[in-house]
Amino acid sequence: MPRIIGFYTMSHRAKIMLAAIIVMVLLTSSIVYVQAYHRLKPVYEVPTDKKIVALTFDISWGNQTPMPVIEILKQNNLKCTFFLSGPWVKQYPEIAQRIKKDGHEIGSHGYRHINLSNLSKSEIKDEIEKAHKNIKEVTGVDAKLIRTPNGDFNDQVIEAIHESNYEAIQWTTDSLDWMNPGIDTIIERVSKKSSSGRYYPYACQRYL
Repeated sequence: MPRIIGFYTMSHRAKIMLAAIIVMVLLTSSIVYVQAYHRLKPVYEVPTDKKIVALTFDISWGNQTPMPVIEILKQNNLKCTFFLSGPWVKQYPEIAQRIKKDGHEIGSHGYRHINLSNLSKSEIKDEIEKAHKNIKEVTGVDAKLIRTPNGDFNDQVIEAIHESNYEAIQWTTDSLDWMNPGIDTIIERVSKKSSSGRYYPYACQRYL
């Protein structure tokens, strides 16, 4: 029959080694927790006592979907935030100008649609600056908000964004509209994930 060895029956050396292992595990866990807790993050939501949801759109390619959406927004007197990529603005300036004309807020969706966390800080700033220049030239807007491509970020990305005089904005509710689940599914998903007492920067249809 196997013997069960308890803590008090272990040798003094074994006790010290076990205690050291436990301390190392606790220290490692604490470091990971602190790093996660203090990680730089985008703005996800803003507290408010109003029953309000912020609807936003990202546009990086194509010209067929944006205009019907813009017309629907106008018919319902809705103002939204559009995050536009630098190359797209240059390719479809008339749509970008219409977005501005209708009174929607314009932000940046970066330049290349790549994960910024794979770039150096100087390269991230260059991506932001090139997109900013295009948006300014086409719409006259000095964008101050940015949604990173794919929602990708790390501390360096957020630092670069802030150093470029931008604020990073993230979604709290992703409608997953790009999967084409159907209108009812999109509405149900966004409605269920919205709650009173919070302003949601992104209960959104992410891509147009």
